[in-house]
Amino acid sequence: MEFLSRTQLITALAAIGLALYVLDLVRRRRLSEEYSLLWVVASVVVAILGFSTPLLRAITRALGILYEGSTVFFVGLAFATAMLLHVSVKLSRLGQENHALTRELALVRYDLEQLRGGRPQPTTNDERGGAA
Repeated sequence: MEFLSRTQLITALAAIGLALYVLDLVRRRRLSEEYSLLWVVASVVVAILGFSTPLLRAITRALGILYEGSTVFFVGLAFATAMLLHVSVKLSRLGQENHALTRELALVRYDLEQLRGGRPQPTTNDERGGAA
């Protein structure tokens, strides 16, 4: 086994710590399983790269990168970019769903007012979620 540099060791241990933290967030229901799987896989990949000097050197040479640390940074940056894109897609879809639900709620309120006799009932700020 080849000698691990201090940077490799710190990176690998930090990745293991991140994986354990993600699992704790899932346990406390603060992170969904869907996202936790992505985070745990990325952490394990970084930990493997940190603990396996020959693998890290081979990937670094194959990618044409000069330093092993840059390879680990590249993997982390690629993961962060992919995760941001994934979250942006989810956020866009949720925004569209929210807009559709708002329109549907407005139509239901309109139908309810028509059934009550055709005159709209005044809404207070409390009913809309605002301050009184």
